Amino acid sequence: MNPMQRAAFSLAICAAGCGWISYVHAAGFQLFEQSVSGLGTSFASTAAAEDASTVWWNPAGMSYLSGRNISLGGHIIKPTAEFENQGSRTLLPLPNGLPLSGGNGGDAGGVALLPNLYYAHSLTDHLSLGVGVNSPFGLTTDYDDGWVGRYHALKSALTIININPSVAWKINDSFSIGGGLNLQYAKAELSSAIDFSTVCIGAFSAGGLAAIGANCGPGGFTTPGNAAKDGKATIKGDNWGYGFNLGALWQIVPSTRIGISYRSSIEQDLKGDATYEKPAGLPGAVAASSRFTDTGATAGVDLPESVSIGLHSQIDESWALMADLTWTKWSRFEELRVKFANGAPDNVTTEKWDGSFRVAIGGSYKPSSAWTLRAGIAYDQSPVPDEFRTPRIPDQDRTWLSFGANWKITQNGSLDFGYAHIFVKSASLNLSAAVAENNGRGTLTGSYDNPSVDIISVQYNHRF
Repeated sequence: MNPMQRAAFSLAICAAGCGWISYVHAAGFQLFEQSVSGLGTSFASTAAAEDASTVWWNPAGMSYLSGRNISLGGHIIKPTAEFENQGSRTLLPLPNGLPLSGGNGGDAGGVALLPNLYYAHSLTDHLSLGVGVNSPFGLTTDYDDGWVGRYHALKSALTIININPSVAWKINDSFSIGGGLNLQYAKAELSSAIDFSTVCIGAFSAGGLAAIGANCGPGGFTTPGNAAKDGKATIKGDNWGYGFNLGALWQIVPSTRIGISYRSSIEQDLKGDATYEKPAGLPGAVAASSRFTDTGATAGVDLPESVSIGLHSQIDESWALMADLTWTKWSRFEELRVKFANGAPDNVTTEKWDGSFRVAIGGSYKPSSAWTLRAGIAYDQSPVPDEFRTPRIPDQDRTWLSFGANWKITQNGSLDFGYAHIFVKSASLNLSAAVAENNGRGTLTGSYDNPSVDIISVQYNHRF
């Protein structure tokens, strides 16, 4: 195995096992960090066809590459997302509950590595094959134990690994088409605290204060929101899903081309287990409830389809301009419903997301034969309605500002560098008791003020 093959193999292993994503970096839980060359122009990449990463952005772009091309990239991502409590309360006692104890949860983000691997091979003047390994969706939000929103979320993790074999056909000098299969492995984990004091009071409330005192009092479960008597629920599952993608490039004139790319929806039916941690002294009738008994669990998530249209114009030998518009059908995400094998009631979180747009404009400049400089700006619309925003995905509109460079280090090898700063609008949370009372979570009121994301990336490209 030569050094390049070893590097590719190592990156593929990392793609299957690295700590993946902290917070979210594009609208919803979509990830745009799919190439470093694209990062430099804020991913105005649908018509770019600069390197093997075109396997992802538009498979028709492989017809613009000669020989065998490989791109190995990695992104170091540092998000910041800190919650500020503004009056969150327990569900009981009715009607207004009690102030919830706990801190603000710390920084829900962290530092993560996101790798990409692409290979494209020109078999003939008209036919090209390729494959990519990447992560088009994913997130992790992870809060401190005991934080004020613990009954709504502790950890939320979604990892998607996408394997994308592709083919391109050059019909003539002006028009190319391409397509591919998407083989996606999904793995998810959701956890939250359980307010067993509220659960206990609710379970014996029909018998009045005497029944509550007799059953909940001995174990100390009479004060709603008592963190010392909390339990914990953890749900884990995984699944393989399948979809496809299509692309086309039209060279309108020698200097300008238009690209279009489509990715299908992929249905993920995750299967796994729900496990529960219960505090000592919990009344037997509550502890034995199917709602808090370890069992199998399933959850369905429809990953949305998307359409991108892009323009690439080579103004002269030094300057190029590019633009992209992407629409993603996030309206598929109506709810997050977890079903339990033992007959316990479904756990349902209402989402009701909307379709969203992303627009990017970028440019490049070649000061010499060895260097290409890039810059870009993008606006990423959030699909999350204010009234349904949750601490698992506290999403808001964001603006990207990015810079990058390509350095040709040998006749056949080059390095891409990129940096982006994402300005995220402040996001409010106002989860009312009416929304949350099925699980006794109480209200969660507050905001994430001025969250942001920083990305530093590097990519090696080689043509054989």
